Amino acid sequence: MAIGLMKPLTLLLRFSALAERINVAVGKTVAWLTLFMVVVTCVVVVFRYAFSSGWIWMQEMVTWAHGIVFMLAAAYTLSCDEHVRVDIFYRNASPRRKALVDLVGSLLLLLPVCLFLLWSSLDYAAASWSVTEASRQTGGLPGLFLLKSVIPLTALMLALQGVAMAVRSIAILLGSDTHPGKPDTRKRP
Repeated sequence: MAIGLMKPLTLLLRFSALAERINVAVGKTVAWLTLFMVVVTCVVVVFRYAFSSGWIWMQEMVTWAHGIVFMLAAAYTLSCDEHVRVDIFYRNASPRRKALVDLVGSLLLLLPVCLFLLWSSLDYAAASWSVTEASRQTGGLPGLFLLKSVIPLTALMLALQGVAMAVRSIAILLGSDTHPGKPDTRKRP
């Protein structure tokens, strides 16, 4: 690899490692909401069938938590390479070919979608903030504007992960397959 490219590439790899660490930390944190969803769902079921009562706000808590987990864990899932992929050809490809596919996919598919999602969701979230939107259901949760704010945050986190993937792919294509600080999120037996 050319000496002139080494320093910028090293800085970009450090940035991508930081972005991945942030996404991993957020993903592992919001994963705990799944336990919360199970507990609240059990409480809702017990109250509905054992006591013939229930609360809309409690049911909405499960739905909102599910949305938060789905959106905020998306970048974490991508960083762990656990996203949905049609890998008929990818699975058996060489590391350089995989890097090329990841680079093209990040630049032509992922980043444009993230930018569109960010652009289209900012007004949506801002409108919700302007009226401090709450649930439309009587007895529902206040603060729907906070949940809607997660949409542009998701776009930003996915875009950061896409940039990190692109930088890593460029490093592999240039012959530097090391990525300092890349978190190892795989579980080992």
